[in-house]
Amino acid sequence: MDIKRENIDDVNVVLKINIKKEDYQEAVDKALKDYKKTASIPGFRPGKAPAGLIKQKIGKAVLVEEVNKVLSNTLTKFIVDEKLPVLGEPLPNEEIQKPIDFDKEENFEFVFDMGLSPEVVVTLDKRSKYDYYIIKVDEEMIDQQVEMFASQFGTNDPVDTVSEKANVRGNFIQLDKDGKELEEGIRPEGVILAINMIKDENIKKEFIGKKQDDSLVFDPVKAFKNKHEVGHMLNIGHEEAENLDSEFKFTIKEITEYNPAEVNEDLVKKVFGEDSDVKTVEDFRNKIKEEIAANLKQSSEYKFALDTRDALVEKNKFDLPEAFLKRWITVKNENLTKEQIDNDFDNFLNDLRWQIISDIIIKDNELKVSDEEAKDYARAVALAQFRQYGMPNVPDEQLDSFAKMMLDKEDERERLYRKLYEDKIMKVVQEKASIKEKEVSNKEFSEMMK
Repeated sequence: MDIKRENIDDVNVVLKINIKKEDYQEAVDKALKDYKKTASIPGFRPGKAPAGLIKQKIGKAVLVEEVNKVLSNTLTKFIVDEKLPVLGEPLPNEEIQKPIDFDKEENFEFVFDMGLSPEVVVTLDKRSKYDYYIIKVDEEMIDQQVEMFASQFGTNDPVDTVSEKANVRGNFIQLDKDGKELEEGIRPEGVILAINMIKDENIKKEFIGKKQDDSLVFDPVKAFKNKHEVGHMLNIGHEEAENLDSEFKFTIKEITEYNPAEVNEDLVKKVFGEDSDVKTVEDFRNKIKEEIAANLKQSSEYKFALDTRDALVEKNKFDLPEAFLKRWITVKNENLTKEQIDNDFDNFLNDLRWQIISDIIIKDNELKVSDEEAKDYARAVALAQFRQYGMPNVPDEQLDSFAKMMLDKEDERERLYRKLYEDKIMKVVQEKASIKEKEVSNKEFSEMMK
């Protein structure tokens, strides 16, 4: 067996692998003998078919399989032994590679193109300058969060008259063209209407000031201007709702208004629990401020990571085997069109450059993510998801179970580890480079993120 490497340039290599008969013949002979022992061929008892017939029947297929095994093992071993930083996967050369004739040839030459990652030196020192944006927590942001909690724990309270913010519960009776009640008409009971959802202003005005047991006549399709919504409201089918063209009598049975909870110590207990250190309204606002600041810090870190990535990619210019990579993407993604690949190729190259740079930073600084760190992060992600659904206190066993589920999924596990490595990379940048902190308002930050 003979392997020759030809460096086209720093990032492109042609590899020629010559496989001789002695490299594969023993494996071919063994495979044919093993097949002969169990082969069932008409006219011969099992295991008694002539070797020549066996070879004629499957010899070429066995030869191709064994040569490909030798080729694959040889290629893999060479890459590992030579420590080649291969990008993508080796591809058959389209110019030098000659057709392989397994019927006539005994020695075979295979030619591969390979793309290599370049040697890159990433420098992080105080000459490198990066901005870090700190988002101010203002009173308006705290007020909005307080209002959100007050609304979340609010109540529907009965009132005497209908206002624009009222909800009314009542009964519908379908009327005919003369305004009389239809005996076999649509008569849903206990239907709840939100007055502020009524689109027709004249019908909305008719509701304002009405009291319990008052009635009014209106066309629900005209009122809400949505036949699908009216169908659900009247509990009728889609087709019937599409063809609905009549007025209804609506009798009010209950009037309520939704009122936010009062901002007091009772609300504090509902939000943070009886056993929380947060007791007073002042504590409540301070805790909200802390939580907003923590969330905004995540936004600041995200912005810093984006800016740092772009800056490092821009600063560390290096060549990539672009033609090879485009060909490799085309081969690996047969479902993508040439136009799709061309349109996204620059983004792919930037992502690849960042991957190379980040791998260098990880190696230079001996960064590692432990299984325990990954588990803790998975627990934190799970807890954040529970809190989104209003479940702030989740048992440890449940968090551990969800964390394990995430880490057992290969894609999710890779995403979690990648995030933890990127956090460590950004910490290294902050420690070694010059960081200039800039305080901005939430509005200014939102504009920057557009």
